[in-house]
Amino acid sequence: MGAIYSMTGYGEASAAVEAPGALSVHVDLRSVNGRFLDISFRLPDELRASEAGLRALLARELRRGKLECRVSVEAPAAALQLPEAPALQPLLEAQAELLRRWPQLQPLTVAEAWRMGGAQAAPRAGAESLAGAASTAAAAALRALQAARAAEGERLRAFLLERCARLRELAAQARDLAPQAVARMQERFVARFREALELLGGTADAQSSHERLLQEAASFALRVDVAEEIGRLQSHLDAMDQVLQAGGEAGKRLDFLIQELHREANTLGSKSAVLELSEIAVDMKVCIEQMREQVQNLE
Repeated sequence: MGAIYSMTGYGEASAAVEAPGALSVHVDLRSVNGRFLDISFRLPDELRASEAGLRALLARELRRGKLECRVSVEAPAAALQLPEAPALQPLLEAQAELLRRWPQLQPLTVAEAWRMGGAQAAPRAGAESLAGAASTAAAAALRALQAARAAEGERLRAFLLERCARLRELAAQARDLAPQAVARMQERFVARFREALELLGGTADAQSSHERLLQEAASFALRVDVAEEIGRLQSHLDAMDQVLQAGGEAGKRLDFLIQELHREANTLGSKSAVLELSEIAVDMKVCIEQMREQVQNLE
């Protein structure tokens, strides 16, 4: 049985930067369903040049879905300490000069002074080191994302196979019920046809009336017979089973088969001449609609 993937999932990972300062790059991947592969990025300025490489890495594994990739450069908790005075002094002098010229300006907050002073004192990582760490973290996050998508895909496969089995049960009920329903409706049709002849006074030729009765009864039986629709519905269910077992990029093929199932259920409902068959057709459409909602999440 081939793997089948949902388009909904989450994965994250971090990788250390080969540079002073013990920095790390953290990657978050979140995906939801979409008709095509749509990747959006949220990158820090120092990793803007890495977008093309990250996009190519993700596109090699993913086929459909709306994916958000967030990348951040993080310092360890031990590095979050008060900036040294030499790092803050130029910043404070610049602030004093600006406030002297434009008194309406707001002074720096403690958080802003801490962040800006720490950024000046922190060692800078090279672009190649950052890009390498980002690629490593993205690959690990992608593996986690694919594992989550595969687990959700297996859940969806089990649900769809169970719904297919339920549709087979309903189709079998309709197949067994249809001949009896057609026979009952033919009996009613014949009785009403004869009543209509009696109202006409029986003036019509008996032989021609009998032949006309047989023709109309046969025509009516063809109009309400649902054997062909049930046969096509079962054929579509066989195709769905094959697609679900094969796995891979199954979403679009399953979506097409769902449309065909819905068409046959609609036709069966419109041709149903008795209440029991109409109820079965309604149950089929409810089941198919449940399947349609879940198929939208498959890659």
